[in-house]
Parts: sequence; C-alpha cells; structure tokens
Amino acid sequence: MATVTEVRDETATARTLVLDVPDWPGHLPGQHIDVRLTAPDGYQAQRSYSMASAGAPLELTVQRVDDGEVSEYLTSGVAAGDKLELRGPVGGWFVWRPTSTAPVLLVAGGSGIVPLMAMIRARQRQPFRLIYSVRTPADVLYASELARGQPGLDVHFVYTRVPPARRISVATINTHGWPADFEPECFVCGPTGFVEAAADMLVALGHDPRRVKTERFG
Repeated sequence: MATVTEVRDETATARTLVLDVPDWPGHLPGQHIDVRLTAPDGYQAQRSYSMASAGAPLELTVQRVDDGEVSEYLTSGVAAGDKLELRGPVGGWFVWRPTSTAPVLLVAGGSGIVPLMAMIRARQRQPFRLIYSVRTPADVLYASELARGQPGLDVHFVYTRVPPARRISVATINTHGWPADFEPECFVCGPTGFVEAAADMLVALGHDPRRVKTERFG
C-alpha cells in the first residue's frame, strides 16, 4: 500500500503523484506498476502506469483519458494522504540499466515520455538524445526540467498541432538521433501507431532491431 505525499500538475490534463511505499525493493528505469482502485461497493479497476522516477520516492505521471475510470480519479480525485494499492515493479524488457555505457536514443510520443523520463533521471554521464513528439508546447510533460537541460542530454521537440505542424520522420531521426554505427540503445514509447512508425524508421536507418525496444499504449 502506498501513501500519496504530493500531487503536482504537469499540464492541464496530466498530474504527477509522488508516493511513499514502505519497503520498496527498487526498480529499473522503464518498469511500471499496477494501480488498483476499489469502490465502496467492492467494484475494482486496475491499470498499469510507468514510473517516472529513478528511485524512491516513486513518481507516477498520469494522463487523463476521456471516460477513463482510473485516470479520471488519479488526475482529479487523489490528494496528499490518500492510499493507493500497488503491485510491482513489473517488466524486464523495456528497461535501461544505468551500468550501460552505450549512447541512448529516446523517442517519445505524448505521455510515452514517462518511462523515458525515469531513464533520463537515472543517467549519469551517458550521452542521451531525446526526440519528443507532442501536440503543443503546453502539452509537454516535465517542461521545466527539460528546459533546464543537462550536460550530455540533447532534446528535440516535434509539435504536431502547432503550425507548421510536423510529425517525426526519417529525416527527424537521422538529424537528431544517433548514427546507427554508434550502436545506441533505442527506446520508443507512445501510442501504437507512433511506436510502430518510429521503430520502422530506426530499422530503415540501419539500427539493429535487437537494440530497438518499444512500449506502446492505446
């Protein structure tokens, strides 16, 4: 059982929950947890959410989904002091290990930035490049933190609803990603169509498919 210690609005439709979890065993950047809600009449609903933090305290960033019974509550009904039932950490494929020394390319679509942010926060001196596709600047999660910048972290935004509207393309990844012969670790997260398109572009540019890890939602 976790205790909510802080809630923080990231955008008009997304909120970060800071959680205190007694005896937390630790987690790898990219893993997720299951959150279960139980109504007074016993009805239960469960959803999976990626962790945005590199360690304790845990941070979950939840994007509100229209008619989403769990996301609606987590983004508007939860307050500091509330309890949440958790299970995890879960996942062993879409993870980045901080012991790795290879360059890293992160490709995010919308709230797909959340598990990638855990990787950014866990990095030390490893060179990272982030390509972040989002509707408008107002929809950027962790905007202040990304704007501050970090040595060795390059960030490129692609805005899909701001004229001239653009989408990630082969040219985008070729210009702002790592060359395939650098053998970077690539992580792509976002809606299904976005992830499939970005992964195909990486492979078309010569990246080893075994080094392209994907996670999708929706």
